[in-house]
Amino acid sequence: MSRENGLGELGVEERGSRRANPVDVHVGARVRLRRMLLGMSQEKLGEHLGLTFQQIQKYEKGINRIGASRLFDLSQVLGVPVQFFYEELSAGGADAVAGFGERPAESYAVEFLGSREGLELNKAFARITDPRVRRSIVDLVRAFAGETVQAE
Repeated sequence: MSRENGLGELGVEERGSRRANPVDVHVGARVRLRRMLLGMSQEKLGEHLGLTFQQIQKYEKGINRIGASRLFDLSQVLGVPVQFFYEELSAGGADAVAGFGERPAESYAVEFLGSREGLELNKAFARITDPRVRRSIVDLVRAFAGETVQAE
């Protein structure tokens, strides 16, 4: 039995393992993403589920594993199918083979939209109606990121 990686002989996580399971982290991040897209606080989500905001925090960080019935309840409250929480999860689990290849571009977008800044930026940008202003903002951000801005 290998305690080094927190897995037993059959590859099953041992109870004493302190490391969050990558799948639990992924599912928790998807819960957080959806909650933030709805503009819902952890406290409000907790109220809907009969939980404290601390319990929601632990779910979102992947520290506490979300059981099947709780995941179903989350899907109902957040208005998404249960499958939503597993979208973009590789067959071998999140980052199953670390160091081989790059993460898909979509995961950067999901990670960005899962941040408070990303969500605020996206909502504000979507409210801009003038296409020239939108283009200018994209060019400005690309310049800040060190990319060469090409004139159209």
